[in-house]
Amino acid sequence: MAISQSADVARLVTERTGRQVEIVGVTTLGDVSRELLTQIGGTGVFVSALRESLLRGEVDFAVHSLKDLPTGTAPGITLAAIPARDDPRDALVGRDGAKLADLPSGARIGTGSPRRAAQLAMLRSDITCVPIRGNANTRLAKVRHGELDAVVLAYAGLARIGHTDRVTEVFEPDDMVPAPGQGALAVECRSDDAELTGLLATIDHQATRAAVTAERSLLAALEAGCSAPVGAYAIGQAGNSLRLHGVVLGISGVNPQPGALDVSQAGTRMVVRERGEADVADAASLGRELAARMLALGAADLMSANTDREDAHD
Repeated sequence: MAISQSADVARLVTERTGRQVEIVGVTTLGDVSRELLTQIGGTGVFVSALRESLLRGEVDFAVHSLKDLPTGTAPGITLAAIPARDDPRDALVGRDGAKLADLPSGARIGTGSPRRAAQLAMLRSDITCVPIRGNANTRLAKVRHGELDAVVLAYAGLARIGHTDRVTEVFEPDDMVPAPGQGALAVECRSDDAELTGLLATIDHQATRAAVTAERSLLAALEAGCSAPVGAYAIGQAGNSLRLHGVVLGISGVNPQPGALDVSQAGTRMVVRERGEADVADAASLGRELAARMLALGAADLMSANTDREDAHD
C-alpha cells in the first residue's frame, strides 16, 4: 500500500511539474513488528524511519498516510503538500458477502483500531472485536480462510491496492466517524529545501488541507494517545465554511479475554460527541474549540479510563 500511495504522488508530481520521481522503499517499525500499534507506540511508528531518511538526505520527500502522522512538528521537516483526499470512510469486508447486520451473534471482527472497535460496539453489542496486525492482504486472507468473520479497513487503502471488490459494506461518517486525516496523504520534505517545497506545493489541495487541519487540531488539543478511540471528520459547506464532527468513545465494564474486546460483555458505553462550523480560514481554531467543548463534557476522563483498561489487559 505504501508503494502504491507513493506511486500515486509521484505521478501527480510529474503531471504538475514535469519532474521525474524515483520511488525508494523504506522499512519502518510499523512494517516489521507484529505487536499491536498501541503496544509499540501507535502514532508515528510508520513515520520515524522515513523522516530519518529525509534528514540524512537519502530521499528528497516522503509520503505518509496522514492519519499516521503525529500532530506535533518535526524539526527540519515541513508538511509540503496534502493532495486531494480519497474516500475517508471505513469499510467492512465480511465473509460470504455479509454486512454487519448479517453477521451472527458473537461474530469475530478483526481490527487493530480502538476507534473502530468502540464504534462497532455501538452498532452491534453482540460481536467480538479481535486485535489484528499485518498488511491489508494479510487481513483479508483471514476472512477468506475463515479465521475471522469480517475485518474493518479504510476504504481508501483498499482502493489503492485494487480490492474494493471485497467490500461488503461502507460505513457513513455519521455511523463510524473516521480517524483524523483518514483517506488523505501527507508529503513531507526538508524545510530548508525551498525549491522542492515550491514544487510540491503544486500538488497541495487547499480544501483537503483545511479539513484535515481542523481534524488534527482537534486531536492535538485533546492530547489523545494511540489507545484513545477518537474520530474526527470535517467537510466543506456552502459559503466557504467547514463543518467538523468529533467523537471520543469508550467502553466500561469490559472484562475481555486476552487478545479480544468482547463487546457483548460491555457495561456502560460512553460517548462524547460534538459538532461545529467555522470559516475555512479558521480550521485550526475550529478543531481547538470543539476539543475544548468535548473536554468540558468529560472527554479527558473517558480517554483516561480507556487507557487504564487497555493497560490492564496488556
